[in-house]
Amino acid sequence: MDYARGPERTWVYGALRVCDGEAVTLTAPSRNSAGYQQLLATVEQANPTGELAVITDNLSSHSSFSTRTWLAEHPRIRQVFIPVGACWLNLQEAWWRLFRRAALAGQTFATPKEIALAAEVATGQLNARARPWVWGRPRPSPRYRRRVLTYRI
Repeated sequence: MDYARGPERTWVYGALRVCDGEAVTLTAPSRNSAGYQQLLATVEQANPTGELAVITDNLSSHSSFSTRTWLAEHPRIRQVFIPVGACWLNLQEAWWRLFRRAALAGQTFATPKEIALAAEVATGQLNARARPWVWGRPRPSPRYRRRVLTYRI
C-alpha cells in the first residue's frame, strides 16, 4: 500500500499472525527488499520461539537475492508462496481491507510521519480486538441450518 504526495512516498508493510489475529506494521520510504527484510525482522522479534512460515505473494522483493541471503541467515523463517493470481488465498489481504478502513479512509496526510502514526494507531486498535483468522466461510449456526428435504418416489 502506498501514499504519494510530491516527491515523498510511503509504503506500509504488514504481517498477520493468523492463529490469534495479531498484526505488525511498519512504514518505509520505498518498497524493496530492504523494507521487506525489515518486516521479516519485526515478525521474527514478535515471535521469539519456534519456526515461522511466512505466506507471501510473488513480489520480486520477496524472492530477491538479498532476501534469500537474509533468509539463509534466519533458518527458522520459511517462505511459502501463494500461486500467481490467487491473492484471495492469503488471509493478509482481508486484514488489509480492515486496516485501510481504520487507518486511511477519509484521512488526509501531509507527511509520511502522519501516515506512520496512523498505521501505528490503527494496528494497535485492530490488535486490541484481534481474533483468530480462519480461511473460508464460518459454519452456519444450528438455527439457520438448511432443511434437508427427502422425497419419496
